Formats: sequence, structure tokens, C-alpha cells
Amino acid sequence: MMSGMTEAQRAIVARLSQEVVAISGQLAWVSAWLNELEKSLAEESLRQPAAYAAPQQYRPAPQAPAVGIPPVAVQPPPAPLPPPQPQLPKPDRGEGWIGKVLAAAGVAVTLIGVALLLVLAAQAGLLRPEFRVGAGAVLAAGLVFGATKIDKRPGGRVGAVALAATGVAAAYIDVVAATTIYQWLSAPVGLALAAVVGGGGLTLARRWNSQQLALLVLVPLAVLAPVVADGVSLLLIGFMLALSVASLPVQLGKDWIWMYIARTAACTVPLLVALASASPRAGHHWGLFAAGVGAALLAMAGALILLAVTTDRALLALATAGGVLPVLFVSAVVGPVAAAVTIAGFSAAFLVIVVLGDRLPGRAAVVTRIWSAVSAVCALVAVMVAFDGRTGGAVILAMAVVVAVAGRHHEVARWVAVGFGLIGGAYYLTYAPPELLFRATQMSGSTAAATMISSILAVACAVAVVWSWTGIGEDRRRTDDEVRLMWAGAIVVAGYAFTMLTVTAGVLIGGVGGGFFAGHMIATIGWIVVAAALFGYAARRPKAQRSLPIGGGLVLVAAAMAKLFLFDLGTLDGIFRVAVFIVVGLVLLAMGGGYARLLARQDHTQD
Repeated sequence: MMSGMTEAQRAIVARLSQEVVAISGQLAWVSAWLNELEKSLAEESLRQPAAYAAPQQYRPAPQAPAVGIPPVAVQPPPAPLPPPQPQLPKPDRGEGWIGKVLAAAGVAVTLIGVALLLVLAAQAGLLRPEFRVGAGAVLAAGLVFGATKIDKRPGGRVGAVALAATGVAAAYIDVVAATTIYQWLSAPVGLALAAVVGGGGLTLARRWNSQQLALLVLVPLAVLAPVVADGVSLLLIGFMLALSVASLPVQLGKDWIWMYIARTAACTVPLLVALASASPRAGHHWGLFAAGVGAALLAMAGALILLAVTTDRALLALATAGGVLPVLFVSAVVGPVAAAVTIAGFSAAFLVIVVLGDRLPGRAAVVTRIWSAVSAVCALVAVMVAFDGRTGGAVILAMAVVVAVAGRHHEVARWVAVGFGLIGGAYYLTYAPPELLFRATQMSGSTAAATMISSILAVACAVAVVWSWTGIGEDRRRTDDEVRLMWAGAIVVAGYAFTMLTVTAGVLIGGVGGGFFAGHMIATIGWIVVAAALFGYAARRPKAQRSLPIGGGLVLVAAAMAKLFLFDLGTLDGIFRVAVFIVVGLVLLAMGGGYARLLARQDHTQD
């Protein structure tokens, strides 16, 4: 029958076939939207709005015309307008915020009531101790049980979190009271039971994925535990450490930075209070020492766990620095050797973490800077604890030289070197003041030796620090004026330290008379000799690189001439005055002629 059709009839049939296919696709699209609308209405009735994605519109693939049939221009059916999106109700954010605030207030008030039950009731003689502790335990168990039931109801998570936090904290306070006030439990048993209680509550927080629950457990305990335990004691610090240990595994895979801060502060604050109130006359207190070391190790371990997942690494690094603070003050409870070794160990640990930072997940530049500063502070405190003023100053200056040379490619290390240099220089000036250069002062052999060693290290420190900042590198571009100013400062420091070295050595060898004069004579000649060396170095450099050494040489020549006429001429006596003028004059003559010849030869060679 199809064979009897004309070409026009075949075209009509083909067009109708395409229209039927298009209508079928539109009907399928409408059916999908009706199904989605039905689901939206059903869920809206339960006040649980959800967003829906529009179903894909069915569009038939274009069909090629049959062989021998000319193509017919077919107008596609007009696309229907998409139905309006259902207006989903917006959640009331204010209501949820108010609920959380009220729940937190309820936690605080209830726990204060538990503390009053355990402390004030005992002081007033109300109820027997068994009833007080038992009532606290029953209340804690009831609150946790109620929390598990409420959590299963729609919208019950906020209330469940508040009840669970109150119950766990009440149970923990109950254990603290049974151990510290009534002494029914020995310290090891009480600490173990407290760790189980705290760990159980924090595990529930992890299961519910609620950092709020963890905070509502940790913060009230940190505040109320000292009240229940009647002050800060080693046993109370042990309870806080047990809670911190129990909360450590809860951090795994969770970006709970505020929980980390809370658990760190719960250990750090009572430790600082205990260390500040420790009496040096009471002897060594190895318990506080161990607690401080343990708290610092827990802070570092928690930071390394959280580093890979947290989004606020600067806050994490600062909180870690706060967690290590108690270690810096352990010298109040143990001897200087043990304290210095411990503090130096933490300095080395942070330095290793910084050096191997590229291998740690989540390492950021801000973490490197902060932890490098922590390492430097620990090293500085270790030196100050281990050594007295003269030896400590020399060691700090040596540390500045090492850091400046080894860390010249890192900005943080260069700043650390500057800090060490300033602190070491301050120590140096306390036992090598300028008045020693104007008045001959007799020193003991050990004092003179320490002063001379420190003087050599001060010269090396000034040169190394400025060299590290003015070296060639993309990250250390300095203007010519900045470079000249830095080297001028280094020349001043080096000139002072060199003069102190020669004068101290002269007094040590020749006494306060001739030795003092000889020291100043050698210092003046030494300045001129260094200036001559700088001019010789400049003559061998290309023209573009001569300005800096020439400037330094001129500064030294000017300083030497000023010292020669303002101090040496009036202070030195006899042969020392004659010798210094003759030697300096001859060196200046040699410098003038020699520099001119070297400069002409160098320029002729370059031309």
C-alpha cells in the first residue's frame, strides 16, 4: 500500500512520524516533573525541604530521510516553557542559633549545680558523701540516656548534644570529686576511670560528628574541675592530661580546631599556674616536670594529626606554640641541666618538623614561620637556663653566626639570626661596656678570655648577618643605599668589638698601663689595615662593583683618623703615641700609591 503513495504523501507520513516522536518525548518530560512535584509536596509536609534538579528534557535525535525521498523542511515543535520552580521555605537560622545558646546555658547551669552538690553540700554537711556522689552519677547516666533517645527524634540533635555534654561532664566531675575530695579512688584508678568517661563522651561526639558536643564537654570541665578539686594540684593536672589523651584519637580526620584549642588549654593553663606558684626552695618537683613535658608532646601530636585536614593552619600553629609554653618554665621545678636539655630537645623537634615540612601533609608557609620561631625561642631559653651571662652571651652570638650562614636562603632563618644577634649583643654590652675602652680595668683571666671570645663572635655575627641579608638572590634584592647602610652598621659593630678585643688582650698581657695603650694602638692600626684591604679588594673588582668596598674603606679611614686625633693623641703616652702615628701614616701613604697603581692596571686590562 505504501508503494502506491506519491512523494508528497510520503513526506506527510514522515512529518507525522516525527511529530508523534516529539509528542512522546514531551509527555515523558511532563510525567517526570509531576513525579518530582509529588515528592516535593510530600516532603514539604514534613517540613524537610530539599532542592531538586530538573529532569533532562527528552529531545529526539534527527532522522535522516529515506533513500530517494527528498528532505522535507520540518518545523520543530515549539519548546514548552519550563514549569516554575517550587518555592521551598527557607530555614529559620535565628531559631537554631537561639536553641544552641539556650542549650549551652543549660549545660553551664546544670554543671554548676553538680559542682555545688559535690563541694558546697560537703562543706555545709548536707547529705552523706555517698548520696552526693551517687546522685551525681545517677544524674549523669540519666542525661546521657535521655540524649540517646532525643537524638532519634526529628530536630532533636541540639537538645541531645546539650544533654550528652552535661551528662559526660557531670560524670567526669563526679570522678574528680571521688578521687580528690573523698579519696575513695586511688590516683591511678581515678585517672583511668576519668579517661574512660571523657573518652566515651568524646567518642559520642565523633559518632554524631558534633564539635559542639566536644567543646561542651571540654570547656566546662576545664573551668569547674579546679573548683571541685579545691585548686590546682598535680592530681588535677593529671585529670586534665587524661582528658587530653582521651580526646586525641577523636581528632583523626576531623577539622575540629576549636576542640584542639580547648584540649590544649585545659592542660596548659593549670600547668602554668602550678609552675608560677612553685617555690624554688621546695626542691625538685619531677611530677610537674613530667606533666609539662607530657602536655607539650600531646599538643605537638594533636597538631600533626590536625595539620592535614584543618583549614586554619595559622591558628593551629599558634595554639601549638601555646601548648609548649609550660616546657619553657620547667626550670622552676627541676635543675638547670635537666631543664635546658628538655627545652633544647623541643627546639630540635620543632626544627626537624620545619626542615622535613615538605613531607608533611598540609604544611603551609605560615606554619613554617611560626614553628621556626618556636624552635628559636626554645633554643634561646635553653641557652639562658644552662649558662650564665658571659658564657650565654657568647653562645647566643655563635648561634646567630651559624643560623645566618646555614639559613641565608630562608627569610625566617635570617630574622632569627638578627634576633639572636641583638640578644647576644645586649648580653655582650653588659660585661663589655664602652667605659672599658676609656678607662683601663684589670680583669681576671677567665673574664678577659670570655670577653675576647665574645668580641670575636660579635665581629663574626655582624659580618655574617649583614652578608646573609645582602647576598645575591631573587628574594634579597636591596637598593644600593640599603646595602651601604647595612654594611655601615656592621663596620661600626665590628670596629667596637675589635677594639674591645685588642684593649682587653693588652690589659691582660701588659697590665693597666702599657697594655691598655698597646691595645688602643693595635686597634687603630688594625682599622687602617682593614681599610687598606678593602681598597685593594675594590681595585681588583670591575668598576660597577667598586662602590661598596670603597665606601667601607673610606668609613674605616675616617673612623681611624678621628680616633687617632681625638683619642690616641691625648690618651696614649710615649712610644705608643709615636708608633701609632708613624704606622698609620705609612699605611696611608702605601694605600694611596698602591691603590692608584692597582686601579690603573685594572682599568687598562679591562679596556
